[in-house]
Amino acid sequence: MAEGGNQKASTVFAAAAIAVSAFFLLCGYELVRSTSNTLFNKAYGNAGRPAVNALVPVGLIAMLYVYARLLSWLGPRRTLLVTTLGSAAGIVACYFAVRGSFAQATRVLYILREGYIVLLIEQYWSFLNSTLGTNAAKKLNGPICGVASLGAVLGGKLVFHLSARLGTATLLLLGAAACVPAAVCSEIAYRRCGEPRPSPLLSPAAAEGKKHDGHLGLGLFRSQRMLVFLLATIVATQVLCTALELSFQGILQDEYPESVSQNTYSGDFFATLNAAAALGQFVMAPLLLRWVALDAVHFALPLANAVACVCLLAAPSLESAGVAYLLFKALDYSLFRTAKELLYIPHSFDVRYRAKELIDVLGYRCGKGGCSLIIALLQKAHLVFTAGRYALIGIAAAGVWLAAIWPALAAYLRSSEKK
Repeated sequence: MAEGGNQKASTVFAAAAIAVSAFFLLCGYELVRSTSNTLFNKAYGNAGRPAVNALVPVGLIAMLYVYARLLSWLGPRRTLLVTTLGSAAGIVACYFAVRGSFAQATRVLYILREGYIVLLIEQYWSFLNSTLGTNAAKKLNGPICGVASLGAVLGGKLVFHLSARLGTATLLLLGAAACVPAAVCSEIAYRRCGEPRPSPLLSPAAAEGKKHDGHLGLGLFRSQRMLVFLLATIVATQVLCTALELSFQGILQDEYPESVSQNTYSGDFFATLNAAAALGQFVMAPLLLRWVALDAVHFALPLANAVACVCLLAAPSLESAGVAYLLFKALDYSLFRTAKELLYIPHSFDVRYRAKELIDVLGYRCGKGGCSLIIALLQKAHLVFTAGRYALIGIAAAGVWLAAIWPALAAYLRSSEKK
């Protein structure tokens, strides 16, 4: 009985510590996200955004390779510590480069901000998926995201109130500083709850010299088809996200061309977005995951986003673009993420720490980068992308999302039954 009580206490402690860590990380990220958007728009305009998005996967591949080597060398605990503090150092370096009028600094900052947040957040989820059981995850995943979103709300409000007072670029230093308490809290979680160890799935292969599979987990995609469908799902969601983001940012740039007013509007918008996500995380996600079948939840999400895109297509404006983008991000941060993470729990350490990073880091950003590259090439061919055209891309992406999640759920159910 005491052993069960200790295990439950460790589970709750793990959830609480990682939630607080994510609170600080997302607070800092909101400072970096809005600020990097504003600095980039000032330097290159919204027309330059598809081109830089197309470069994001290149930066991410390098970051993922470094992460995979660190994971093999240092283990998950110290890898998270090093990548968190390294991200902070990178943001500070970008700040000084921006202040020094280095021409490419805003592009580097944009790529870094796209990569570091998913790399760190997915490491949090890898730890939680290795620590929480399925039943605990259904109850706790939503509130964990909720606490994290409160940090994001705070970050958005700080952007709103401090942009004019401190200056836009200075907020980068605050965003970097927030990584320090995030690193401390995640380190405490690992030290209290223990460090997950690799299964023998890839270790013998690595010992025989198959280090490419061993570090990145590429062989897992050949043996477990669920991972391929999950990757396709993530790519589809990010094509949808890209279309909605470009639509929203384009109309925002047109209506608020001045930097401070745009950054103020952006900070307030993302604070509202994260407040909506927090409501979904604390209330909607725990209730739905407890009382509604997991497949029904996963099927409803692309359908809801398709409806929002239809509304944007029918009446394009800053309001309809903002609502569609807010709906996607709020559902993504709350319900989709908490439901998606359940699919990893029945699997091995290498699936949770290696294949997952490829899917949820590279998949997230490659979907965005690939879509942006195609749009950038079409823009070079003088095709004008209106809000309506972005809405059509979103509708098509929602259809692919729906088609890909079906076999992924079937594979998950088979794995759960075996376990």
